[in-house]
Amino acid sequence: MAATQPNTSPSRIEAEVGRARSLLQKRQFSQALGAAEALLAEFPENRDVLYLIAVSQRYLGRISDALTTLGRFENLHPDYGRLFQERGHCYRALGDVPAAIASYQKAVDRNAALPASWKALSALCKSAGRIAEAENAANVAASLEQLPAAVVTANSLFSEGETHAAEQMIRQFLQQHPAHIEGMRLLARIGMKLEILDDAEFLLESVLEFAPDYHAARYDYAQVLIDRQKHAEALQEIRRLLAIEPRNPLFRSLQGNVLVGLGEHEAALELFYELRDEAPANPTLHLAIGHAHKTVGRQQEAIASYRRAAEVRPNFGDAYWSMANLKTYRFSDEEIAQMRAQESSRTTPMVDHYHLCFALGKALEDRGDFAESFRYYQLGNALKHDELRYDADALERNLRRQALVCTPELFAARHGAGSPDRSPIFIVGLPRAGSTLVEQILASHPAACGVGELRFWHAAVAEYEKSIEAGQASGGVISGLAGRYLRELAEFSTEALRVVDKMPANTINLGLIHATLPRARIIHMRRHPIDTCLSIYFQAFSTTHSYANDLEDLAHYYTQYFRVMEHWRSILPGDAILDVPYERLVEDPETWSRQMIEFIGLPWDPRCLKFDETERTVITASNWQVRQRISTSAAGRWRNYEKYLGALRALTELEP
Repeated sequence: MAATQPNTSPSRIEAEVGRARSLLQKRQFSQALGAAEALLAEFPENRDVLYLIAVSQRYLGRISDALTTLGRFENLHPDYGRLFQERGHCYRALGDVPAAIASYQKAVDRNAALPASWKALSALCKSAGRIAEAENAANVAASLEQLPAAVVTANSLFSEGETHAAEQMIRQFLQQHPAHIEGMRLLARIGMKLEILDDAEFLLESVLEFAPDYHAARYDYAQVLIDRQKHAEALQEIRRLLAIEPRNPLFRSLQGNVLVGLGEHEAALELFYELRDEAPANPTLHLAIGHAHKTVGRQQEAIASYRRAAEVRPNFGDAYWSMANLKTYRFSDEEIAQMRAQESSRTTPMVDHYHLCFALGKALEDRGDFAESFRYYQLGNALKHDELRYDADALERNLRRQALVCTPELFAARHGAGSPDRSPIFIVGLPRAGSTLVEQILASHPAACGVGELRFWHAAVAEYEKSIEAGQASGGVISGLAGRYLRELAEFSTEALRVVDKMPANTINLGLIHATLPRARIIHMRRHPIDTCLSIYFQAFSTTHSYANDLEDLAHYYTQYFRVMEHWRSILPGDAILDVPYERLVEDPETWSRQMIEFIGLPWDPRCLKFDETERTVITASNWQVRQRISTSAAGRWRNYEKYLGALRALTELEP
């Protein structure tokens, strides 16, 4: 898997935390506590600082103080497994066995790679006469002991959200032990989180070759295939799992997700209903049912399911965000009060916390309370920003490589190597710039098919760059990429004359796309830069958009995107790209729809103007909006937030 290469230079706080941790390891507990408390004045919410203070206090025998610190810690970081492990140590020192067991259980629920918690659970449950639980904990502890320390530590880091640290550690381990099953699976799971899905797929295929009966890895493999939209292949893997455990609810739920992806919505709903009847208090099943209804445009049924999910688990942030993400739902006073209460509760898990913030941001925006709305959007983004790292330098390096590799000379040298196929149509730009709307318009033409966002070209670019480094880049590589991509499109339709791939991030891949498919047409969606960036900032993406949660990062990313599009326009043929301004499209949909249909080489069909009546699966954030008539209400949304634009203000000079 290609390394993400984050900036690894330690910050001052990281260096100081490292010094305090070193003192703790040397058993200089008073000095460690003093160093950590000095940092706390400057960084009062830092997770590592609070953890070091609590541990030092416990070692100094100040158990009451340690528990007080951990209470403050939990208010800020309620999902940190080691927090609950430390609380378990405190209660164990006090002789409070039930409280210690409860704390250790919370620890392993959040982070299963904590050997100390499993060992403590085994001993304490045995002393309390809970023999089955003691044996289970002992078995897990024994399994962890059999793994190399690096694998256990990396798993723990990954569970605690320290994805890049986990990746670095497991990569170093795999360099020495390249066929280690658990190491490979962990790197694949990291790839899934970072959306490096092609490498995750390859790693899991390799794991299953070595260990075909490793069901957890096969489950992960099926999930990767779903994420890569290889639903037929995913269904085969799930059926293998169900042949062994036919009633396993996780396997059956995943099967339901695959059926949705295959367009078999009624079969999926039937399966979800069956699972719901077996476990009516499972909120994720109600959420899955809501998503299935939303995908096919049944809004009222979706809302009912989301509401039920929130009733079953009142702090289920994703249920509220799913309602907000319909874009047309309006929350009641009672629902807003409920969201506020759950958002402020220290028992609300972090993922629910930020989903509630985004839902409240949308709810208050709809009521015109823009100051309070922005406060919640800002808080939600701050919470998500802690999970991700935006590497501005890595992006710029990538774009420079693209510009150096994809030149007119490359196109001339590889002329004829690609495919003359005219069927692929690419919609590019930034998320929230109107790509789903354009896909819906084009897919309403009887000769066109929309396939959503395919994740093919990022891996293709990496593959081509590797072939260059190895001195093997040739027309054969390009021809091979063309054949593979066209076969992937054929899985969706063998009859459509035009197949629409609306992956916005293909913006940075247009050079290789053109070299591979020189007759493909590219529609570039442009929207007012601040409207685009704020719409991204206000969207709780479920996938990895590391630039999305900070206004400065957004401004930098937009500027780089703008520059790379200028580069492609300067070197690609004039008829390769059509720029479509979102604001003009929604003001005059017929003129622009006709222009787009002509651009992709199809005769005009009036059904393209009735796109809201087109029945097809739409899975992106705009899936309900594109089932409505075109509205201009989203244009100029940014003006409601002019006071808070920060670094985005400079983008006005890049207006379309």
